[in-house]
Amino acid sequence: MALRLGAAVCVSAMFIAGRVASTRGVHIVETLFYRQLLALPVVLSWIAMTGGFGSIRARRIGAHATRMVVGVAGMALNFLSYILLPPAEAVTIGFTMPIFGTILSAAILKEKTGLHRWSAVLVGFLGVLVTQRPDAGELLPLGVAVAIAAAFMTACVSLILRELGRTENAGNIVFWFTALSLPPLGLGAVLYGGGHDPLTWALLLFIGLSGGAAQMLLTGALRWAPVSVVLPMDYSSILWIALLGLLIGQGWPPATTWIGASLIMVSGLYIAWREHLHARRQRSA
Repeated sequence: MALRLGAAVCVSAMFIAGRVASTRGVHIVETLFYRQLLALPVVLSWIAMTGGFGSIRARRIGAHATRMVVGVAGMALNFLSYILLPPAEAVTIGFTMPIFGTILSAAILKEKTGLHRWSAVLVGFLGVLVTQRPDAGELLPLGVAVAIAAAFMTACVSLILRELGRTENAGNIVFWFTALSLPPLGLGAVLYGGGHDPLTWALLLFIGLSGGAAQMLLTGALRWAPVSVVLPMDYSSILWIALLGLLIGQGWPPATTWIGASLIMVSGLYIAWREHLHARRQRSA
């Protein structure tokens, strides 16, 4: 739980830094490139200390390539949602990822999804509607659409990781995601990148290091505890985002954001609990 909490802090700080970097003239493709490039040494150090470099041999390079494309698209949408929306609203809508995961599991994997989980899905979407309060004229419809698309793509990544995890270890998956993304992102950085002042370069360095640290912490958390135990720590992001938002002049989120976030969190936690019960029944069967 402590590792997952640390990951939530790192991810929150990374997205806030990405928002600030965008105001200093950094293109989002450039942000993604440095996010991956500067995370690579962190990932390689982690692999060296755990399974060794022999563990990164890819058995299913096509599946890794698919994970890279979907993962980079999801990452781009997530960064963009924090640029287009107030950070607290962006993270709140991002909490709908387990909801989309339930929908995709039922539609693609044909998993049985009963009334309980479908009810939780409806409650989660009600929470999204609550965040879009009548006085929220400053919330761009495009930003809301991007945040929802980011949550959907993140849910797609979770399904791909579930399939990859059957044959590949965590270090292998993280390494190939990072390595395969660098050539296309590097080309994009050449086309859209530029010179920056020292503070902006420091922000890009921070984005890469915090992103790499978050990957290690997330993976480490799942080594020590199941998803249903560590998932609640993810929802602490709303607090870290709110505090960091204050530091960059965003103000404190309104009551509707907290109410909507609470509904989405209850929905996500209930879905996780139902999945835990389902997995336990399968093991005992």
